[in-house]
Amino acid sequence: MLRISEIKLPLDHPAEALPAAILQRLGIAPHELLDWTLARRANDARRKSAIQMVYSVDVTLADEAAILARFAGDNHVRPTPDTDYRPVRTASRGAPRPVVIGAGPCGLFAGLILAQMGYRPIILERGKIVRERTKDTWGLWRRSVLVPESNVQFGEGGAGTFSDGKLYSQIKDPRHLGRKVLTEFVKAGAPEEILTEAHPHIGTFRLVSMVENMRATIEDLGGEYRFGERVVDFEIADGQLRGLHLDGGEYIETRHVVLAVGHSARDTFQALYDRGVYVEAKPFSIGVRIEHPQSWIDRARFGTCAGHPDLGAAAYALSHHCANGRTVYSFCMCPGGRVVAATSEVGRVVTNGMSQYSRKEFNANSGLVVGISPERDYPGHPLAGIALQRRLEEMAFVAGGSNYDAPGQKVGDLLAQRPSTEFGEVIPSYKPGVKLTDLSTCLPDFVIDAFREALPVFGRQIARYDHPDAIMTGVETRTSSPIRITRGKDFQSLNVAGLFPAGEGAGYAGGILSAAVDGIKVAEAVALAIA
Repeated sequence: MLRISEIKLPLDHPAEALPAAILQRLGIAPHELLDWTLARRANDARRKSAIQMVYSVDVTLADEAAILARFAGDNHVRPTPDTDYRPVRTASRGAPRPVVIGAGPCGLFAGLILAQMGYRPIILERGKIVRERTKDTWGLWRRSVLVPESNVQFGEGGAGTFSDGKLYSQIKDPRHLGRKVLTEFVKAGAPEEILTEAHPHIGTFRLVSMVENMRATIEDLGGEYRFGERVVDFEIADGQLRGLHLDGGEYIETRHVVLAVGHSARDTFQALYDRGVYVEAKPFSIGVRIEHPQSWIDRARFGTCAGHPDLGAAAYALSHHCANGRTVYSFCMCPGGRVVAATSEVGRVVTNGMSQYSRKEFNANSGLVVGISPERDYPGHPLAGIALQRRLEEMAFVAGGSNYDAPGQKVGDLLAQRPSTEFGEVIPSYKPGVKLTDLSTCLPDFVIDAFREALPVFGRQIARYDHPDAIMTGVETRTSSPIRITRGKDFQSLNVAGLFPAGEGAGYAGGILSAAVDGIKVAEAVALAIA
């Protein structure tokens, strides 16, 4: 088969236009096109008055060699890539059972790949099964009751369960491991269109049932899940991992552990540091969630085509380099979604964004964040970024009223350097609630200054982005892990053999897809390390 890419058609083209465009593109007669399937669909909305759909298709032709020869210099006519996944090894009889710590996207796929290779992994998750965890999470949103081990950050499915469910990434993926991730998601109940959409997403409700189905698959292959099991210490001797101590007093002897704990397992990071595991501080970002009516974003991005069913809810990506040397950018944009309470620690407020598959809720939201670095902002200790996160989250808790309400401020008031006292056209979606105040009470001055410079710039790029009534809710601090548990080319810790740091928490991924892909790579490394 051949893959033909960059076929562009008008937004409202008839169904028969795509096969006709294939024939025209290749200059062949209808009988020479034996079959075709859709490989990718995107839209090009750079010209709002002439939005186009952009397709890649896989075709079977009567004479593919002749077409390849004729289009030898055309990068948009190439053999269809081989995306089939092939395991690196099959477990031998009696092979030791590796342990996976964490059941988020990274741990889920590490466990799945190990199970598919026959290694019968043990998966330890400090939180609860996904449906019980969902109830606890809604308890915080509706009743201001936080369960520290069962919330947006901890529990089956990881933080990605309460997100937009984005399944795209800019990681280099020469082995097409991302395709393996999407294929397994479809097997677990995701809509098949995620295999062809340029920016696929799933949404929280669908992710819940998919996570359950993937757990059942892993268990059917001999894997074992253990919920409510928190690792509190690591047994290390002579540079080799020997076992794990659990909070209930149990000791698990093991020499092969996938560490997929997510970016909020601060107690685990401390335990690793105390045991001498090599940990270093890394950059991350801090800021707020900003909300606008989704209709404003749709109109700004799609013009008169806003609301077209083939376009869906519009998204955006923004970035601005400020005079103070900081960069302000949008992060984890959630079209048609809501801002959610995402703390995992008592007395702290953290925001995040999520959407359902339909993306039908009233507001659009995204993180509006400023990059920070260890050298400039939290020098001197590998865990200093965690201390900074906690300090900002505590300040946000107090600014919000010390009841898990979040502090908020209208854009117009932030630009005018005054506290907000009443809502305007934009009503925040964050639950339990938003207390209007001055966000400078819980964010550093350089962040507020950067926002004041960047917002008018963004308003020139997206109409009404800097509207005075747009609402900002704080604080967003869990953009990525503040540390990296550094690993070598064999995916093992630099100074502890048998410990395989993985995913977002270890500093090697950002988002569902990249974390899942990293889980696959680490699972393969574990299999190759097992004698």
